[in-house]
Amino acid sequence: MVTKDGSAQRAGRSAQRLYSAAQLLGGPAAAILTIMVLSAGLVPGYQIYTVGLAAVYGLIVLSISLLAGWTGIWSIGHPAMVAVGAYVTAYGSSSGWGLAFTSVVAVALCAMLGGFLGFAGSRFSVLYVALLTLAFTLVTLEIIGAWKSVTGGDQGVPVDAFDTTLGELVPSSDAVTYLAVGVLGLAVAVSVFLRRTTIRMRMVAAKTHPLAGRSIGIAPELQSSLGFAISAGVAGLSGVLLALLSGFISPEGFSMVFAVNLIAATVLGGTGSVIGAVLGGAFLASAPTLASSLSIDQPYLIGGVLILTLLFLADGIVPTAGRLLRRFVPFTRALGRPTLSTSQPSLLDTAGSVPDTLADTAAAAVLKTEALGVRFGGLQAVHNIDLRVDAGEVLAIIGPNGAGKTTFVNALCGLIGGGELVGTMELGGRPLHGVRATRRRSLGLGRTFQHAELFAELTVLENVSVVNRWGRRADRDTALQVLESVGLADHVHRLPAELPFGLQKRVDLARAIAALADNPRLIVLDEPFGGLDADERHTLADHIRRLSHSGTAVVIIDHVLDDLFSVADRVVAFDFGELIADGTPDTVLQNQLVRDSYLGNIDTTLIAPDIDRTAAPLISVRGIEHHYEGVQALSGIDLDVHAGGILGIVGANGAGKSTLGRILHGDLQSTGGTRTVNGTDALRLSLVPEGRALFRTLSVRENLEVAAYAAGISGRTLRTRLDELRQGLPERVRTRMDIPAGSLSGGEQQLVAIARALMADPEVLILDEPALGLSPAMVDEVYSQVNGLARRGITTILLDQSLARALEACSEVIVLRQGEAVARGNSNTPGFGRIAEAAYFGTDIPAAVGEINR
Repeated sequence: MVTKDGSAQRAGRSAQRLYSAAQLLGGPAAAILTIMVLSAGLVPGYQIYTVGLAAVYGLIVLSISLLAGWTGIWSIGHPAMVAVGAYVTAYGSSSGWGLAFTSVVAVALCAMLGGFLGFAGSRFSVLYVALLTLAFTLVTLEIIGAWKSVTGGDQGVPVDAFDTTLGELVPSSDAVTYLAVGVLGLAVAVSVFLRRTTIRMRMVAAKTHPLAGRSIGIAPELQSSLGFAISAGVAGLSGVLLALLSGFISPEGFSMVFAVNLIAATVLGGTGSVIGAVLGGAFLASAPTLASSLSIDQPYLIGGVLILTLLFLADGIVPTAGRLLRRFVPFTRALGRPTLSTSQPSLLDTAGSVPDTLADTAAAAVLKTEALGVRFGGLQAVHNIDLRVDAGEVLAIIGPNGAGKTTFVNALCGLIGGGELVGTMELGGRPLHGVRATRRRSLGLGRTFQHAELFAELTVLENVSVVNRWGRRADRDTALQVLESVGLADHVHRLPAELPFGLQKRVDLARAIAALADNPRLIVLDEPFGGLDADERHTLADHIRRLSHSGTAVVIIDHVLDDLFSVADRVVAFDFGELIADGTPDTVLQNQLVRDSYLGNIDTTLIAPDIDRTAAPLISVRGIEHHYEGVQALSGIDLDVHAGGILGIVGANGAGKSTLGRILHGDLQSTGGTRTVNGTDALRLSLVPEGRALFRTLSVRENLEVAAYAAGISGRTLRTRLDELRQGLPERVRTRMDIPAGSLSGGEQQLVAIARALMADPEVLILDEPALGLSPAMVDEVYSQVNGLARRGITTILLDQSLARALEACSEVIVLRQGEAVARGNSNTPGFGRIAEAAYFGTDIPAAVGEINR
């Protein structure tokens, strides 16, 4: 019996296969059609050369566009690669070489040069690589001018005919145009094919997040080298075709003006777009004719088009058109998205009880460290750590922010950057010292990150598939199974930015699991419970137990103690980089050193100030709705923000808290409803986003100064404001104002982020998840500061997923669920705690909630 859903799935898969085939064969089919039109005499003879030139330029632009889109490298050196290919062709034609051999030499030589440039520039900024390729072009032009016996110097050199298996190929003939069009068609097909492979995914991953890439075995410098080598090889092939098309080569054709024109054509069509590259090539070839018809010089035309594109079509013509098509033509949204079969088995099925599949494993240590230490200059971040983790053991690491926990696991993963490492580490009996970070995955070591460091330009499925080098069908199926096992089967084709934080953490976990599919020895989870709601934490705990019972050792850093201790076999505590306690979950917290360092002793009996409801509200929103690509985030929100007090907006991940906070702040325009700001736009608002969003490479002082400049504060006022806020920071931050903000602990960064928001002297301060990833003592310190700010008269809006914390800290609490406000009140309202809890979890809400909301 065939179900309706099964028929729909098969129809969807058939449609996807047809669409994929059409994409793959589109380039060659268009090339064949073009050649047929040209050979039939339907195009005037004087325009056939222009068509061939457009094909050659399209090939060059394609090589630059995909290099920039996939690896982030903008090359000004491609004219030199084209010149190398062209002069090799001229030399080969005069030396009796065959066309095939000449082409191979040109492509290989350019690929080697490109590989070297990519590797040399991979560890530096985009600007450095651009300057490197600029220097390469200038040096190449000088060599061309000086090597007159081969290049003819400034006088140029002719290209002779080649003997081929199909007869003699005469330069500047129509046959060369047909050849150029055919090569471009094949290049388009190869590019479309590569877009679907892990070759492209791994390049993009290395570009967007090198650190996360290293953790799954991707070496950014090798990806840059590979990408540049392929791109330069294609540019060299286009040089062969250009030489054949023109019949004469001179250095003027490879000047810096040509490099600028190629960049302009790349931006015009759309960086990373295959069809955009073809469009850009056609524009370059027709630019002289178009400029002549408009009676302007060609540089003015190209410069003007580039400026207009950057101003109004920043993504380029083709990507913008594609986005509009998907928006207004509904059926196109699903094209290119493979259908997930619901019959696939789950690798980590969470249904039912957890089977104990861990056999009688020998008590050999999976991980062992002795006297392990990490030093950054004069800072001893980790000192003298002796630790052992056995197969199937779940080890929890706790400690205050800045205790050295993340530095310790970074040392295990080989990601300590410029830190100095001492002592020994062994994984499965093999020393890790000297083993590159990219090799540790193959030894059975994987990890997740505190803030789910995903590859933003890859879909959820691609984020997991990228762990495999070759991207076989079996690897893709494994990725789908892992995603299904963590509850992401319905999100595989979405980008990470479209997901709430909790789902992003699941993607990070799925990627780590997939990376260790062949050799799962040890997985390190850095704050996996942080930012998750109760259901998500329960699901994660179940996954951790399954990993443990399968024999995989698990090391977890987290501050959510209840969930952490529920899965941990053993707990170790860190403080000031040292291991201060080791024992079972029920004994470690009884250690006085642990209690003093981790739990703290800050007075948390803070009474939130009252909200002034006598005056007009500072901000009013009515009927607010918001959608992200068809997904509804908010619906029918009516809210008044009055002066004073602390307004808490709580809800689970995906409830719409961050979206509402951004709309209240004004940096996000809602798709429906109205927002009114006290009758004017003069209200000063500041937002501290989730994740802090500090400029990690700037110092603490510079982060504060940037915020001041943005608010128009400078001179003596800036210095006075900076001194005032500096006094509000804890001593450990006050004394380190000139170190990079990224080197501070999570709690210290949160306090700096709040201080940065206060530089503008706001009347309304919006804090999004200020306690995320903080130890209990640091949470108390942050909330103490928030209370103090509210008492100074700053209206505070607190976005938090902890209902209990909001009820204790806030003057008023609004509960969001699935984008709707479902309860409103405060802890002084009789029974509101019970009502808010029912609203938060979606259980039956007592009728009294209606009265409270009114």
